[in-house]
Amino acid sequence: MTDSAQAGAARALGPATLRRVTRNLMPLFCLMYLIAYIDRQNVSYAKLEMVDALGLTEAAYGLGASLFFLGYFLFEAPANLILVRVGARVWFSRIMLTWGLVTIALGFTRSPAMFFVLRFLLGVAEAGFFPGVVYVLTLWYAQAHRARMVGAFLMASAVANAVGSVLGGALLDLDGVLGLAGWQWVFVATGVPAVLLAPYVLWRLPSHPDEARFLTPDQKAWLAGTLAAEPRPRAEGSPWRTLLDARVMALAGLYVGLPLGAYGLSYWLPTLVKGFGASNVQNGFINVIPWVLVALALWWVPRHAARTGASAWHIAAPALLGAVTLVLSVVVPGAAPKFALLCVAAAAIFAGQPVFWSVPQKLLAGPHAAAGIAAINSVGNLGGFVAQSAVPRIHDATGSQLAPMLFLAGCLLISGVGLLVLVPRLIGRHGAG
Repeated sequence: MTDSAQAGAARALGPATLRRVTRNLMPLFCLMYLIAYIDRQNVSYAKLEMVDALGLTEAAYGLGASLFFLGYFLFEAPANLILVRVGARVWFSRIMLTWGLVTIALGFTRSPAMFFVLRFLLGVAEAGFFPGVVYVLTLWYAQAHRARMVGAFLMASAVANAVGSVLGGALLDLDGVLGLAGWQWVFVATGVPAVLLAPYVLWRLPSHPDEARFLTPDQKAWLAGTLAAEPRPRAEGSPWRTLLDARVMALAGLYVGLPLGAYGLSYWLPTLVKGFGASNVQNGFINVIPWVLVALALWWVPRHAARTGASAWHIAAPALLGAVTLVLSVVVPGAAPKFALLCVAAAAIFAGQPVFWSVPQKLLAGPHAAAGIAAINSVGNLGGFVAQSAVPRIHDATGSQLAPMLFLAGCLLISGVGLLVLVPRLIGRHGAG
């Protein structure tokens, strides 16, 4: 081989390695997250019949739905540190198996108390999956590529909401089949795929590039060299100390508004659309539209951020747009304009999150990154707990559709402005403005 041919092969090695890693990892991660998100969100469709079947009030339903996030919060950081010890292959398989079994069990709920316990256990079972994937991506991709990969991973949540919208409406119409109510089918049919996929994950997923059978020795060496050459933050002391790191706590506190807005919207969107007069199946198909826009936003925003280097604005501006459109969706007259604004709000609320997750990866490394990412996600996802408990209470107390949206918009506003100020200070103005 000539010198020029060798140089060409060396230049092609990096892109070829990244393509092979992406082709072998990302579809599986996305499929796992799609199933996880459907199992997390299916309660919003089951609610349409389950509330009456179990004698739940709106506030009791909101509390039960929100208990998922309490279990998630308590076990997220320990789960991610266990992942570092046992590897992604074993830990992700365990997560999928247990969350699938708990989801199926939800289909046989007999009382509000049982509903509360199982929703809490679902959070415990799934704890560590999302931050675990965000951490695992640091083992396979350089910093320049991670926001796009997180965006691609988050697109699975948009697809899950779209698929879940159609699936949830269709499953409700299976009422009476095999003696199960429609709301029971929602849980049973969405829990089985997680159980079936767990053995495949155990067989197929490598925990580290060194275990990857799909990479050649040259590709493994290139990947190891590329990651080793990146500047890495200093990591001293126990990873548990990261939980009290002022930077981590600040990011966690400001991140709360993003999932709060997202879950506040996605859990209640089916109910809002049904208020327009849509049937179960129509409701499902109509709710595909906002999640298509979410997927497009998750694809475009990280790429635009990578080109311009304006990370803070790519996190904050979508949050601020989401705040405005949530309020307008209640204020403007007419079902079509309301729904259009909700679609824009959904895309805006999710769009900045891939860029957000690139920030802690610049500050932390190794087990400290695993602990920090888990801490930020667990505290931030308390926004889901707040959304599902506070929003219905605000609605019941005021009898107003506007008051809950003002609450969600206010939280998004605080997060957006706070992140706009904080992010440049944490990572410097280069790549943050």
